[in-house]
Amino acid sequence: MQGKERFDLWNIAEVKVSLPCHAANMADKEKKKKESIFDLSKYIDKPIRVKFQGGREASGVLKGFDPLLNLVLDGTIEYMRDPDDQLKLTEDTRQLGLVVCRGTSVVLICPQDGMEAIPNPFIQQQDG
Repeated sequence: MQGKERFDLWNIAEVKVSLPCHAANMADKEKKKKESIFDLSKYIDKPIRVKFQGGREASGVLKGFDPLLNLVLDGTIEYMRDPDDQLKLTEDTRQLGLVVCRGTSVVLICPQDGMEAIPNPFIQQQDG
């Protein structure tokens, strides 16, 4: 009986050791298939605006990117937030120059050119 218990424990240990190897093989297969869901190549050498986790916003000329959405921006300008209300941007900016933006912190990417403000379609107009 005692020998059987040792055998079972040994089998459990063997499974635990073999699982990470199997998981690593699966991860390698997924890496080969992974491609970016965005085609940012049409925005190369054009100004874009980027929003990051934590609320920071910046704009600059897109110089490069990879499938993980790591971005290289040149002539980057950061838009400063109001210290009293973090949801509001101020007129203050900060020149950052050449910047590498980590893809895991990128929330939104949009082109600077071709954007125009429109009225909010979800606010009901009040008749006066």
